[in-house]
Amino acid sequence: MNLDPILTKAIRLLRRRNYDHAIKLLEPEVNRYHGIFTYYYILAVSYLHAKVFNVAFTYFKLARDIKMRDPSVLLGLAALYLRRGETDRAVDFYLEVQDLDEHNKIAKNALKIIRKYSGTAYLSIWIESGKLPRLFPPPPPAPPGAGRILVPAACLLAILVLGAGILIKIEVLPMPIKIAPKAERDGLITSALDREERNEPVQIDGSYRYILTRKDVFGIYDEARARFTEYRDEAAKKALNKLLESNASEAIKAKARLLISYMDVPGFDTLKDRFTYTEVIGEPILFRDCHVVWRGMAANLEAMQNTTAFNLLVGYDTRSTLQGIVPVTFDFSVPVNTEQPVEVLGRVVPIATEKGIDIRLEGVALHQSGLRLEGGK
Repeated sequence: MNLDPILTKAIRLLRRRNYDHAIKLLEPEVNRYHGIFTYYYILAVSYLHAKVFNVAFTYFKLARDIKMRDPSVLLGLAALYLRRGETDRAVDFYLEVQDLDEHNKIAKNALKIIRKYSGTAYLSIWIESGKLPRLFPPPPPAPPGAGRILVPAACLLAILVLGAGILIKIEVLPMPIKIAPKAERDGLITSALDREERNEPVQIDGSYRYILTRKDVFGIYDEARARFTEYRDEAAKKALNKLLESNASEAIKAKARLLISYMDVPGFDTLKDRFTYTEVIGEPILFRDCHVVWRGMAANLEAMQNTTAFNLLVGYDTRSTLQGIVPVTFDFSVPVNTEQPVEVLGRVVPIATEKGIDIRLEGVALHQSGLRLEGGK
């Protein structure tokens, strides 16, 4: 199983029964893993064991939208329907699992229990006794640890090196060729300035927010490309925004937009340059489309089926200092507890007002370490 580090860590947490930590690791990354089956399934099983049944049901449904007949997903939904007392629907799912895997022990045991207790109060007693987790679907298999991969690989490499050395010594093989250096990041070559763009880097006529010299333009652009190679996309974007609002030539501005198009949407764990609210509100135009992580409290929550909006009281998570109020909108539904501090990863969008330029955030991900995980009905 080839997974990125976040999903790998989440699986290991899940298999160690550290369900809350798996949830806290994955929930802020909902936008990054949108439409990814493994992400939905890990969260579904974690919430199932954490007894947050309504959220578990949501994630199992999302997983089933991707893989309609995955036996593990069907087992999860069956267990939830059984807990609700919808025995007929649970039986349908268990029978479907048996059609897909006639030797599935969980489905077999579940049907045996239902046949034994169905129509009596004992089924509810059996469920409330804490035995239902016996019917929960299994976690995904854990990816092999580094040691399990590296030790055999190291042995094989040693054998190959030794053999190659012997063959080179007796001149059966030619001397090894130097390995080419790692390819540069996509977008770096295509965004390089050509001779014509370097000959005319500034515009003479027009009105601009920033007036730059030739040296300024080249210095800012080169700095942005350097930050881009370091995967510091937000710092690069801030530099390029200054060019886009300046008297830099349209050709250089086009290259700046091209470079921005190659930049990634960060996660909580990958955002390297973190701009404060004070920095951004001081000059919002420079931070257009930059991603920030700000803490505070959520107020005026509007939770719809497919959208979530609230005002972020920045810095008020300590209940002592309010730095500012920023509207936040998500184009998907996210759970928000207005009684607990919230951390938002969002994209800065400058907006014109009667008093000048203000900002709002387009939400990318949300994290509430203090969110109470309570079972749903």
